[in-house]
Amino acid sequence: MTWTSFGDAASESERALEAILAGVPAWQGKALRYRPVLGGISNTNWRIGIAGEPDCFLKVPGRGTEMFIARDAANDASRRAHACGFGVPVIGYLPESGVEIFAFAEGFRASSNLDFLRPAVRGNAVRALRAFNDSAPLGLTKTIFAMIEEHVEQVSAVGGRLPPDQAHLMRCYAEAKAALTASGLDLVPCMNDTLAGNFLLDGGDRVLLVDFEYASNNERCYELALWFDEMAFPEAVENEMIEAYFGRWDRTVAARIAVLKALGDLKWATWAMIQEAVSTLDFDYYKYGSWKHQRARTLFHHPDWPLWLRRV
Repeated sequence: MTWTSFGDAASESERALEAILAGVPAWQGKALRYRPVLGGISNTNWRIGIAGEPDCFLKVPGRGTEMFIARDAANDASRRAHACGFGVPVIGYLPESGVEIFAFAEGFRASSNLDFLRPAVRGNAVRALRAFNDSAPLGLTKTIFAMIEEHVEQVSAVGGRLPPDQAHLMRCYAEAKAALTASGLDLVPCMNDTLAGNFLLDGGDRVLLVDFEYASNNERCYELALWFDEMAFPEAVENEMIEAYFGRWDRTVAARIAVLKALGDLKWATWAMIQEAVSTLDFDYYKYGSWKHQRARTLFHHPDWPLWLRRV
């Protein structure tokens, strides 16, 4: 990617970025340049060069993301992750626009699902997640139940598409909510967005966690459930990671994770249908959401679904 000097914006996204850069007090009068950072399906991401200073990372919130993201809460979580030793330093925050500015993680790259085939990477990721999950409570509590119910209201409000079997999916959701609520929730700080790209790796497989836009206090097992789902781990690896995280494998935990994987897919499927209606990014949200809906169905219709509900 080539650099663009401040003042040479040629696209709508570059002009939006320059408007933000112009409002950063610490950068007034300094020579700035920028280039896009690939990745992300909600925002545009940028590397910022400042004359005589280390580079920074900045993301411009995408249209409609205010429906899902409490930016003050995200900033709180970003700072918490850094304090835990597994996050990137926060250089600045612009509350009026919700823009966070981070130190650029030099020497790190976004991981891929292939990286998690290596036990060392998985182990380091578990330690990073556990450290964040064990930190003091965040200012925002938002459970997976609140997320799904909010998205169902939002998709209706924006006229988004829902599958023909939406009523059945919501009945399965209600079963899961009743079972998990009856057994009690272990509410801890959670990323709630454990895509492979939100784990940064360096040459020694050190892991940093990034992107806390969806972070909140949520059920602990949901953090692992969503991660397992995104990584498509086989059952043996899931069991290995449960043992690494909790110190032992437990069938109740395994059942909770199985149920919460289905809810995670339902949540992100509904989110995608909202994004299809409101986002300006070039991404096939309908395809993504349809895939997530199908994965949720696979678990809702799994022969062990009733057993998992009893075990949670």
